[in-house]
Amino acid sequence: MSDEKQRIVNIDIEDEMKKSYLDYAMSVIVSRALPDVRDGLKPVHRRILYAMNELNFTHDKPYRKSARIVGDVLGKYHPHGDSPVYGAMVRLAQDFSTRYLLVDGHGNFGSIDGDGAAAMRYTEARMSKISMEMLRDINKETVDFGLNFDETLKEPKVLPSRFPNLLVNGSSGIAVGMATSIPPHNLTEVINGIVAMIDNPEITVDELIGYIKGPDFPTGATIMGREGLKSAYRTGRGKVTVRAKAEIEYNDKGKASIIVTEIPYQVNKARVIEKIAELVRDKKLEGISDLRDESDREGMRIVVEIKRDANPNIVLNNLYKYTQFQDTFSIIMLALVNGQPKVLNLRQVLRHYLDHQKEIIVRRTQFDLNKAEERAHILEGLRIALDHIDEVISLIRNSKTVIEAKEGLMSKFGLTEKQSQAILDMRLQRLTGLEREKIEEEYQDLIKEINRLKEILASDELIYKIVKDELVEIREKFGDERRTEITASEEDFDIEDMIQEEDVAITLTHFGYIKRLPEDTYKTQRRGGRGVSGMTTREEDFVEHLFITSTHDNILFLTNQGRVYRLKAYEIPEAKRQAKGTAIVNLLQLNPTEKVTAVIPIKEFSPDDYLTLVTEKGIIKKTKLDKFGNIRKNGLIGISLKEDDELISAKRTNGENDIILVTSYGMSIRFNEKDVRDMGRTAGGVKAITLKPGDKIVGMDLIEEGKDLLVISERGYGKRTKISSYRIQTRGGKGLKTYNIKEDITGKLISAKIVDKEDEVMLISLSGTIIRLKVSDISRMGRTTQGVRLMKTDKDDRVVSVAKVIAEEE
Repeated sequence: MSDEKQRIVNIDIEDEMKKSYLDYAMSVIVSRALPDVRDGLKPVHRRILYAMNELNFTHDKPYRKSARIVGDVLGKYHPHGDSPVYGAMVRLAQDFSTRYLLVDGHGNFGSIDGDGAAAMRYTEARMSKISMEMLRDINKETVDFGLNFDETLKEPKVLPSRFPNLLVNGSSGIAVGMATSIPPHNLTEVINGIVAMIDNPEITVDELIGYIKGPDFPTGATIMGREGLKSAYRTGRGKVTVRAKAEIEYNDKGKASIIVTEIPYQVNKARVIEKIAELVRDKKLEGISDLRDESDREGMRIVVEIKRDANPNIVLNNLYKYTQFQDTFSIIMLALVNGQPKVLNLRQVLRHYLDHQKEIIVRRTQFDLNKAEERAHILEGLRIALDHIDEVISLIRNSKTVIEAKEGLMSKFGLTEKQSQAILDMRLQRLTGLEREKIEEEYQDLIKEINRLKEILASDELIYKIVKDELVEIREKFGDERRTEITASEEDFDIEDMIQEEDVAITLTHFGYIKRLPEDTYKTQRRGGRGVSGMTTREEDFVEHLFITSTHDNILFLTNQGRVYRLKAYEIPEAKRQAKGTAIVNLLQLNPTEKVTAVIPIKEFSPDDYLTLVTEKGIIKKTKLDKFGNIRKNGLIGISLKEDDELISAKRTNGENDIILVTSYGMSIRFNEKDVRDMGRTAGGVKAITLKPGDKIVGMDLIEEGKDLLVISERGYGKRTKISSYRIQTRGGKGLKTYNIKEDITGKLISAKIVDKEDEVMLISLSGTIIRLKVSDISRMGRTTQGVRLMKTDKDDRVVSVAKVIAEEE
């Protein structure tokens, strides 16, 4: 019992936990999770390659069962589970995981869809051609060896790694309290960088970036921007955004599809396709009609079919935004340097590799020199023996034992033990004249070789020249084209660059369907014609807004509730003339009771201009335009309205404009906008005109001298009147009569616009019929007249909207 007590040691549990966890952490860091800076390998990968080399499973031999390789690695060098070893070997054989394959696999080694490899008893493998370069010269004492786990065998502590594998194939691993994430690179570029460093040892990181452009992933794809790369190469840490490579294709019928041929590194293809389907189902991704994976042995091909009314560029942008078609790769260049984990910049990584290669060449040369000197030593002995052959034969014949003969040779001819043994081992055929010449020739060649090797060892310049020549040889043999493209960053990349700037017509219906059409869709017609059908609307729907703008312009949408939203014109899906269009609620986050009542195209938000708003009840308000420049997706308040009022019109003004308002009862008022003070974005406004009961504002426009006021009624009547007929009044008055309304013939006014005789207008009826007229074809009449018929309307039809087309030369 006393002996038992003596074996118990009292230890503080806190100290023991610290010590044990530190031991575990160091074991993980040094012996499991982090690559060595010299060969870029973790212990498990190093052991797999070394075991295959020892088994002679080289690239020129038949494939051998993976289980045989795994068994050897487990039994000899890596006493862990078979699954981790096989998993590590599988990744070295996957062309979507490893840039330059170190294992040549035969059988099912998994797929980019996340399928696992077949069991190791079914698959076969051997070393790849390039992995032979990892182990070249290993038998020439070029690297240090250490005892294996049970101290029965020796294994290399590092491989010669005749190409810079750490950068070329990258590495990722999570240790304790630290992680590494080094992306793969292009072999040609990395070797070019090392060659440049040999030529100029003082080369900077920024100069090296000229040779090593950036990561080169096995799956290709596109890196967006260089800033993250530069940070990673300068400091050892950085982030890069990687995008799938996609193209928009159109079929014979003009239907668009997005074709994805490359996806970001380490992204699971099947999972990303499932994610897209999920987003479409949940209505988070609009505009996709079909999704297919057409990938085969020829390569990847994911097809995303686009609906006819959707803009494929917008859909593609949303795919980048919501799925792993755009992914972030974090770079942490952490590796073991002399057994210690260090974060390294690009120059340091290459420097450590270069130092390793120098050591390999020195040790290889020393090994070759030792062998050459040993052989020369033997040959020197043979030469002495051949010069005194009769005496040598006599001495051997008269010796009773081998030991006596050896000692006799050593004492008589001054030979070493090795030389004496070589003479005793010599065959009689070496005594022929030809054989004697061969020995002499071999000896002279060895002397030259010894001098050459000594010369190399004495000169760093010659050592680095050999390193350079051998790297260039590997580059010529295995170098290939870059797969990953590097383009401008996402911030520098603007989808507008992809959209051609051109004039377009945009229509918005009463029930909120919007579409974009080429501006020349509508042909000019004679006054009084029937018009062309502008769109197929749902029953009782009709076009309320139609205007001409540029694809690159901003479009402000003002709603009846006084809120303001913004879109780019190109974000509105293009559609055919007969198509219904896209529901505006798919593009703007409108409230259920909210309806767009005014739409304004704006090129830029100038602080010198204003947005002037008018309500149905005759309230006017102006606010500086730049207050609307930063509009969120859920909109901004543009004007605070009274309960029974609605916003009906808005214009961009310069602070000096004269404004004219027209009511449905044919009244008008003209005043200068200086009568309206500048107000905050959420203010309510002031009275513009005093209305009769039941009357409301139908139009607001800006005065341009020399032009006319065009007014149009529900039944398709209209006229233009000189703007000089309208004198300036004070804001808030009752105004002047501008139209002679006859309810049964003309109906009430529905629109008023300032026009030039060069302008053209489009009239839209309740049924969706559109007619395009030249303003010069519309009669100019006095202020209180009835006007002429511009568009024939059926009994149940009426004109509901009028849009002005600006003359091209303007």
